[in-house]
Amino acid sequence: MRKFTIVGIGELLWDLFPARKQLGGAPANFAYISGLLGDDAIVVSRIGSDSLGDEALTRLRSLDLETSHIQRDDAHATGTVKIELRDDGQPQFEITQSVAWDYLEFSSNLEDLASKADATCFGSLAQRSPQSRKTIEQFLESTRKDAVRVFDVNLRQAFYSSEILVRSAEKADILKLNHDELPIMAQVSGGPVLSQMESARWLSQRFDLSLVCVTRGSGGSLIVTKDTFHNHPGHQVQVADTVGAGDAFTAALVHHYLRGSDLAMMNDAANRMGAWVASQPGATPPANPEVQEKVRVP
Repeated sequence: MRKFTIVGIGELLWDLFPARKQLGGAPANFAYISGLLGDDAIVVSRIGSDSLGDEALTRLRSLDLETSHIQRDDAHATGTVKIELRDDGQPQFEITQSVAWDYLEFSSNLEDLASKADATCFGSLAQRSPQSRKTIEQFLESTRKDAVRVFDVNLRQAFYSSEILVRSAEKADILKLNHDELPIMAQVSGGPVLSQMESARWLSQRFDLSLVCVTRGSGGSLIVTKDTFHNHPGHQVQVADTVGAGDAFTAALVHHYLRGSDLAMMNDAANRMGAWVASQPGATPPANPEVQEKVRVP
């Protein structure tokens, strides 16, 4: 099976749970699962020159993720997020501001990586600062025309704007968002707030997207193209916590999309991967070969 180069670019941070801490951030979670599925997965981010930064590098290496595109920052601390879990396992976030990943810098090193990337996943949170937003846009502009650009909307607190959401969707080939983010995305894009199907199809046409993927937690997901769609009811599991489940969904989706899977296979694999992560504590659980085998393209 051909290996693809998969990049997650944006925030790298420590999720601070009441009784533990877990390295997180959507780009790292996405890259970890992409690596489990057999691709060359790379995280692009920035951390502080502090003890949490040192721990982050150690953790990335333990996850078999390379660290050559993780920048160090002497002036700003490594990012942290305080997470409280509700009774249903859904997280509530309190995200620290003005941290290292807000100051991601574009470089020849990143330009070279962009030219090799087969797929890049980026979100809205990492674009809350002008510096990182500019770097992410430069990275995307440096990718090949045939490379896949995935915009994972990922709305957190008030760290987004209509302009960022629209500009990001315009640069994307795949738009992934959850059922709560869908009406917001449709509204800020100038469209009507309709049913999930109608809103997703409208976004697909508005931004000339290959796929619009709407996740619905335990209710599965909807994948829409301009011409067709596929609904999946989800795989039911006992939820430990849902942190990283959406990133796992996206990683499996990209794995299948790059290999030409049909919508049904793509949707089932993405739901299976997301459900597995939701059934485990944290966003980067130890590898499970049985699950990986079921999710990978045969």
